[in-house]
Amino acid sequence: MVLAELDDIRPLLACPRCRSGLEPDPAGAGAGAGAGAGVGTGALRCAAPGCAYHVSPAFPDAAGAPVLVDFEHSVVRREAVAALASPAHVHRGADALPTPLRRIAKPPNRVAAVNIDLLLRALPGPAPTLLVVGGATVGNGVEAVYRDTRVRVIGFDIVTSPATQFVADAHRIPLRTSSVDAVLVQAVLEHVLDPAQVVAEIHRVLRDDGLVYAETPFMQQVHAGAHDFTRFTPSGHRYLFRRFEELAAGPVAGPGTQLLWSVDHLVRGLTRSALAGRATRAALFWLRGLDHLVPPDFAQDDASAVYFLGRRRNREMTEAEIIAYYRGAQGSS
Repeated sequence: MVLAELDDIRPLLACPRCRSGLEPDPAGAGAGAGAGAGVGTGALRCAAPGCAYHVSPAFPDAAGAPVLVDFEHSVVRREAVAALASPAHVHRGADALPTPLRRIAKPPNRVAAVNIDLLLRALPGPAPTLLVVGGATVGNGVEAVYRDTRVRVIGFDIVTSPATQFVADAHRIPLRTSSVDAVLVQAVLEHVLDPAQVVAEIHRVLRDDGLVYAETPFMQQVHAGAHDFTRFTPSGHRYLFRRFEELAAGPVAGPGTQLLWSVDHLVRGLTRSALAGRATRAALFWLRGLDHLVPPDFAQDDASAVYFLGRRRNREMTEAEIIAYYRGAQGSS
């Protein structure tokens, strides 16, 4: 896995409250976030004297990773920083299964692989910077991002992970304005309280003509429990990224996959057992094949998830443009 070193990206980091630069916290280990919080000598603070995060305790560490969160405006709590390093947050669901079963329960995402290839080919210069929002686990189909030695990868999530350099809340990305060339946000926007604010932050940290690739559920049952908030139709997803030029968009998975989700959760409800639901999903894996038999316009109206690949711009899509954008099977009625 190719990740940028934290020291290399430190000049790009910014205070999540005021967006000023960061500097070492002279309090060091004394910048505590509570007993056992893992605060070390690498703790950081805001460099702006007037900012609340200039005064210690500022930004603590969790397992050696800076926690760059505006705690007053986040679901991440300062007193819970120690728990952010728990491995229980990182591996869940199909990712914990043996490889053969995992490929049945969670087959390779070929749509993502194709679009990531397009994104990597479009990145400028010899050493472009790509930000992964919600990158605690390497997403399905995006592995090429982490294999490309040309790309400087920055990752963050609200928990620590070998695939991230720091902890942050996507509503207030702790990076300087116009600091990255591309952003990957896969299966994340359903888990944030304000997706529009997160997309605005993505727009802010991207350089002119920067690229974004997003995948978000449309018709899926609740996952991640209390941390699951939002779904998007294809048109709604496009309007969410209305300050971006579309390069490609469409379903990630269609009605067959959506039906598989529903059967899984129906069995869970009838049996009160998540294991029974997952077993049923594995037994009926062939339902995904029906996706290939559904025409694209019908798939738009019944997709399990949708994707968007776009380029940053300043002009917003108008109300008339989003109505005309609809590509489903229901016509103008």
